[in-house]
Amino acid sequence: MEHQLIQLYVWVCQAYDKHSILKVQRMSNNHQPAFTDQELVTVYLFGHLQGHFLQRRLYDYMGRHWSAWFPDLPSYQAFNSRLNQLSSSFALLLEELLNEFAIQGFQTTDHVVDSLPIILAKGSRADSAKVAREVANKGYCSTKKLYYHGIKVHLLGQRRVKQLPLPEAVALTAASVHDLTAFRQEVEPPAFGILFADKAYKDELTKTELAKRQVELCTPDKCQRGQEKEAASNSLWSR
Repeated sequence: MEHQLIQLYVWVCQAYDKHSILKVQRMSNNHQPAFTDQELVTVYLFGHLQGHFLQRRLYDYMGRHWSAWFPDLPSYQAFNSRLNQLSSSFALLLEELLNEFAIQGFQTTDHVVDSLPIILAKGSRADSAKVAREVANKGYCSTKKLYYHGIKVHLLGQRRVKQLPLPEAVALTAASVHDLTAFRQEVEPPAFGILFADKAYKDELTKTELAKRQVELCTPDKCQRGQEKEAASNSLWSR
């Protein structure tokens, strides 16, 4: 575990040296804090690797078990404040990580795309919810048969045998944005290969545009007007 922590810290430092935009310029007397941004990012990522996804639990875990490694760990409030200031850095760090995976030979010709609802309020509270109004709104999740207030995460990934797909592109939209609209506007499609998706992405124009990029779109069959639902769901594409 110690070896993993060292590797992660070295990788974060290398990413910061490679991308100067990651370095935050502070106009204050504390422009060079003892607890560096590289350490902050390392603590956050390492805590997640150990399965601590709640902020408070992550902070307490690192303070309890790794305080000797991070003697200048700030208070919980300062930790959160600085982490929020660095939120835009994580997109670049994720891109850097995905590029490394691609270099290591995980490239395949099969891809998958789907969305995941991030529910901030649901049921009767969805109409009156005020949290994150600048990015979130009310939408409907057909899988959960639920109206909710929140956002959607849209992910395009490379298919891997007996493993979770390897993320290639990630986008966030408001809950009301349709999956197909988000895919067309926010997600860079793969350069070639086969793209598997659910029936929300079934669209002839999208299929034609992807074919021009040598990408074959594979989706389940949709019920046509007057067609029995069972007939569509029993097709090979739906399986």
